[in-house]
Formats: sequence, structure tokens, C-alpha cells
Amino acid sequence: MYSEPAISVENLSKCYEIYDKPHKRLLQMLFRGKRKYFNEFWALKSASFEVRTGETVGIIGSNGSGKSTLLQMLCGTLNPSSGEINVRGRIAALLELGAGFNPEFTGKENVYLNAAILGLSLDEINERYADIEAFAEIGDFINQPVKTYSSGMYVRLAFSVAVHTDPSILVVDEALSVGDARFQAKCLDRIKQMKDSGVSILFVSHDVAAVRTLCDRALWLDKGTVRAIGDVFPVTAQYTEHLFDRAPEKSPDISSPEATVQPRHVEQPINHWGSHIGVIESAGIFDAQGVRKNLYNDHEKMIIKIRFSTRALKSTEGLSVSFSLKNLSGSDLIVGTTWNEKLTFEPDNGEGQEVCFEVDNFLCSGDYLLVAAIENRTSAAIHYYEYVEGAQYFSSSFISNASGLFMPRISIAIENDAVSKGALTP
Repeated sequence: MYSEPAISVENLSKCYEIYDKPHKRLLQMLFRGKRKYFNEFWALKSASFEVRTGETVGIIGSNGSGKSTLLQMLCGTLNPSSGEINVRGRIAALLELGAGFNPEFTGKENVYLNAAILGLSLDEINERYADIEAFAEIGDFINQPVKTYSSGMYVRLAFSVAVHTDPSILVVDEALSVGDARFQAKCLDRIKQMKDSGVSILFVSHDVAAVRTLCDRALWLDKGTVRAIGDVFPVTAQYTEHLFDRAPEKSPDISSPEATVQPRHVEQPINHWGSHIGVIESAGIFDAQGVRKNLYNDHEKMIIKIRFSTRALKSTEGLSVSFSLKNLSGSDLIVGTTWNEKLTFEPDNGEGQEVCFEVDNFLCSGDYLLVAAIENRTSAAIHYYEYVEGAQYFSSSFISNASGLFMPRISIAIENDAVSKGALTP
């Protein structure tokens, strides 16, 4: 599917000189090489990766992890301190809000300026201007200075210019998050179309679900270093673990012995972590007769059973048992938890307890996975005693030719005005 790399990065680093007092900057200029009057801040350090032609890579990481610094260097708006970048093809970028726009120029003038910078000729811009204006949907503001624009209008115009320049590489930073829901959906749909047409895409977002939906692989940056890169599901799973449990200095790798310790009946979870690995004794999906199965048909009853022990826990206060049924892209489709029902648990002294969730199978034909979790909800931030993503893999099969994600039971009635008015009575 993929050929030559669209982007190659090798040992890329960016260091900023931080001066605690203004006069030390002058001293550094005068005595360069003899003494350092600054502290080094490495916004990015020794990053190496490739983006293949036609591939979509999600870049994730907390604020300050180096994501924007990396993108600016890839786009040529920031010089690296060391390392090499090779880019093949035209890059169109939507970086921080308003980047590349002159605030004194009108929206129309900025369209021509920005498109020219991205490599379009005047004839090409004239040909595409109407489409750019229509996609942005900012009306008469196109003739107003952009300094009068709201943040959402900035993004609309900037994104519209970027996607109409026929880029071979599209870079989208978190600026889309300021747009309204309708325009975000419109942008994501356009990104999917560009992906299908073979454009390489770098997509930066804090929305893990969006990254899993759009991207083939993920790159996780943490404090300026590449923490993980690989298939989107396991990398985003590790990142989610890191967000929910900041206590460990290092999150367990999904291939480490700690991460792959499996409770009974749990088969090769894609991600397995928590502060008390082993609390979950078994987790699976059973039919109405109590048989554990990997295939469920139209509207068949599914019973999710999670057996666990509180023996290793100091307290059961705030304890919650939860499940999620996800598609293989990692999106939550059905979620259930004892916390919403205000159920409480007593210590079991090792005998074990079991929670059963009963649902009808409304999932359209496809492959899915079960997530089982034991949580502590005594504070606003959920603490996970154990989280098993992929406790069981299963399939759903609908005889009917269903589309979408779900196939609930639907009642259909046809009403005829003529009949209801008695016009066609015998």
C-alpha cells in the first residue's frame, strides 16, 4: 500500500536557550564559547520516525510534550538544533491559530497570500477561490480584515485554504478544536477523503477516539522524547493509561511481563495495566445458557461477567466495576458500570465476587472486543485497580443487511392520509 516515505526524521532535536535575566543574553553574545549564561530547554530530543506515503499518523502527548515544536520544524517555520528532516511533496499545514495570516489583510487577501506561499500559481488560486470561500462558510467576513475574526472563523478559512492546495502531506494541529461541532465533523470528513486519495496526514489531537478513527499509526511524545510509535490502538492505549495513572515514573510497556500477566480466561489483551494487577479473576461474555461464546447473532442476549477479588485492596470505598464493548479501532460503543447504579461492595476476604451485566446484541456484523475494569472513584480522577482492554474478542453476525453500527429493534408504521380521513373506505 505504501511506497517511499513522505517524511523521514532522524535524530531531530530542538534546544532553546533560557536566560533568567536580560543582560545575560548580551554576555552570551560577547563571550560565546567561553561560558554559558543560559539554561538549556530541550523541547524535542533525538526524535526519529518515518511517515509513509498515504499513511495517517496521529501525534499525541500532553501539553508541553513537543508536538507543536515538531510540526513547526517539519513545516519549515522553525529551525532544528540538530538532526535531519526529509520531506517529499507539498506540505499544507494548519498549525496554531492564525499562523500564516496577516491580521491587517482581508480574508480574501490572506487566501491569495497563503495559497501562494503553499505553491499555487495565481491562475490556480483564481480557479479554486470560489471553492475555498464556499467551504469556509464565513460569508461577507471574507472581505473584512482577519483581525476582526473569531477563533472559529480563523480556523474555517485556514483549513479551507490548506485542503484546496492539493497537498501531498497535510499537517493538522489542535486548532480544529476551537471550531463548532458541525464544522469539526465537516473537516474530519474532508480529512478522511484526503486520506482515501493517498495524502499523507499528520494529525495532532488530544481526542484519542478521533486519532483511533482516522489514523493508521500513532506517535506519542512525552517531555520532548518519542515515548512510543506503532499501531494506533496499543500506542493510544498506553497514552490513556499514562493520563489516568500518573503515579508510576514509567508506564509498563505492553510487551513487558507486568503488562501481559493474564487473569484466568483472559486472552491476549491488547492493553493490561493498573495498580493491582490480578484483582480481576476472569472476564468474558456468555449467552443465556451460561456458555462463553465468541459469536453472537441478531439481538441475542449477551451476559458480561466480571469476577474479581477485593482481598488485595485496603478499602472498597468508591469501588466500581465497569465494562465496555469496543470496535477494533478502540471506540467505546456500549459502556456499563456499577457506579451509575450506586451499587456498593463489601470486602470479600478472598472468596471473590461476580458482577453480571445483561445486554441484547444490537451490534451490526463485525469484530469487537470487551474491556473489563475495576475502578476507584473516590476522587474526580478515576484510579484503575485493573484495566483489561481486550479481555475477550468476539464477533456479531446479523442476517439482515444492516448498515451503521447498531441494529436495534425498530417498529415501522405507514400512515396514509387518505385512509385516515376515510376517503378510501369500501
